[in-house]
Amino acid sequence: MTPYKRLKRDLVHKGRVIDFYNDTIEINGSKLTTFDFIHHKGASAMVPVDDEGRILMVRQYRNAVDSYTLEIPAGGLNPGEDNLTCAIRECEEETGYKAGKVEHLIDVYTTVAFSNEKICIYYTTGICPSKQNLDEDEFVNVERHSLAELTKMILEGEIKDAKTIAAILAYKTKMGL
Repeated sequence: MTPYKRLKRDLVHKGRVIDFYNDTIEINGSKLTTFDFIHHKGASAMVPVDDEGRILMVRQYRNAVDSYTLEIPAGGLNPGEDNLTCAIRECEEETGYKAGKVEHLIDVYTTVAFSNEKICIYYTTGICPSKQNLDEDEFVNVERHSLAELTKMILEGEIKDAKTIAAILAYKTKMGL
């Protein structure tokens, strides 16, 4: 028997991307406590690899950290959309390149202590030019980097985004590099 039992989940705030809840939890059948819980609709991401083996990355401003970050293209699921479709759509919207051959790479929970956000990550080769289609609040610069450059940026702390770190290192491992 698990010592934790959720007794109640109260919606505190319904947001555009997340919903914030207070969960009332019973521990060992006697003690009550409250946990914060953030519900996320789910997301997907893509590691787009060009014909020279360089990876297309997006540099964009992130309000939560008040800084520009270098990331793989990613975004939230649209209603009724599956993870693969989302990853392909986000790749094209953010980078201006259509995915070619797509393979599943890894799934990650971003912050298991207080959120159920799960990002399904894919990689694609054989990409071809298309057109960027950014949201009205998105301003994204596309950069191309070698796997060695990205690994160095991760190890030197220049890349701090968890999904990007997991994706790049998983891709490197999968490719045997």
